[in-house]
Amino acid sequence: MDLKQLEYFVRVAELGSFTRASIALDIAQPALSRQIRLLEVELRQNLLIRNGRGVTTTEAGKLLLEHSRGVLHQIERAKEELSRIRGALTGRVAVGLPPSLSKVLTVPLARKFRERLPEASLSIGEGLSVTMQESLVNGRLDIALLYNTPPSPDIDTIPLAEEDLFLVERRHPKSNLGPVELRELASLPLIIPGRPHSIRMLVEAELASIGFHPKTVLEVDGINGILDLVADGAGCAVLSMNAVTTSGKAETFTTRPIVEPRLRSRLALAVSARRPTTGTQQSTLELLQALCEELLHRP
Repeated sequence: MDLKQLEYFVRVAELGSFTRASIALDIAQPALSRQIRLLEVELRQNLLIRNGRGVTTTEAGKLLLEHSRGVLHQIERAKEELSRIRGALTGRVAVGLPPSLSKVLTVPLARKFRERLPEASLSIGEGLSVTMQESLVNGRLDIALLYNTPPSPDIDTIPLAEEDLFLVERRHPKSNLGPVELRELASLPLIIPGRPHSIRMLVEAELASIGFHPKTVLEVDGINGILDLVADGAGCAVLSMNAVTTSGKAETFTTRPIVEPRLRSRLALAVSARRPTTGTQQSTLELLQALCEELLHRP
């Protein structure tokens, strides 16, 4: 058994496909399959179940996956510790951002990362909070910005801010600019993301707490798509002010505060509680925290 085989096995198991893993690893699929098979022969156990949709891990594979992640993580930490002796931080950091913040954070994050960690590599992806939380647990992400994350023994969080959510409507000459009570949302035609999007879950939970439920006319997961439909007069939406102001067409909409009670979305930085944070990851975490605080507290 060698480290390269473990790395190959982990990537295949996490991606659930030899094809996707071969692309990610930049290795021919037959060579990848051969290395996994050699690993299975050496361990005298099947590690993966191959089917028409890809692969899944056997019980032995699940156990090896858990240990392999730990081994590979420790190797990365050793490399970082050695590189620190010569004054450098190395390694790869995978960061997950929600779509509403990705637009404004991706470029400054990449720029600051290159300045502070020139010998490290950065991977940035977008996703729903529930999906990114799973990716933190299974090791696909090292750091993620999550909305309204329930407490979990699998992740550690750093609260960053609470954002007010607004009722977003198409602007017209007689637009009502005043606040709207939460219960009034139940009578409005909402264009809202599907479950388990954090906004959808929050709106449903808060309305249910006062005995109402939303009137959903369209389910659309993309913020741009939601705003396009609102601009077209298909309905209204519940979004953060940041989602509207970064859309490039804020003048098309009116934003009304939601009150009695206020509808607020909680944003937090999250890392896995099951794996120790490397020096490179910690530096990236601090960098991202500073960028978020600058963005969210900007007048």
